[in-house]
Amino acid sequence: MYSQFVASQSLEIDVPEQEVPIEHYLRQPQHLVRAIADPTLIKQISPECFRIKMRPLHFMSLNFQPMVDLKIWADSESTVHLRSVGCEILGLDYINQRFALDLKGKLHPKQVHNYTLLKGTADLKVSVNVPFPLSLTPQPILETTGNGLLKSVLVRIKQKLMHQLLLDYLQWANNDKYTNVYIQAQTVKDWQIES
Repeated sequence: MYSQFVASQSLEIDVPEQEVPIEHYLRQPQHLVRAIADPTLIKQISPECFRIKMRPLHFMSLNFQPMVDLKIWADSESTVHLRSVGCEILGLDYINQRFALDLKGKLHPKQVHNYTLLKGTADLKVSVNVPFPLSLTPQPILETTGNGLLKSVLVRIKQKLMHQLLLDYLQWANNDKYTNVYIQAQTVKDWQIES
């Protein structure tokens, strides 16, 4: 029996003003990856693609561990885009061959009066051929349980992101090396404008 589960989350984060604007930080998407997952569970497989081993999950009587390949990139307006490009279910070959995961997310800075907000959305969809005997479970119970599991995954990512992203940004923005490079670039830019 084929089933589809969905979940969505949005977030808003107040960004404390720093000398180096958050837009510069967001142009380096690897920061976002480190903010949503344990660095020991991340493997970079290309400049924009990262393999993340998620925590083990429990769905009814099944225990499994997804490994997701995420493509993460920033556009010219400092909007960070995130999209799943592959997924493997560790430990359950039957499910792995009948499983599809689609994750799309976006995070962008927005100026509100004299401060910056980070606004984001994430949509997660999983399609799976539910194995016997779980396929005997009434569809509404299966959907409620599956949707709840996906929502809990997104909530966990959101909580980690809201806490870790700001910590990482503040540390990055206050690192002398980055700050000095940014100030020098701004000085050159200002000098070019005045000339």
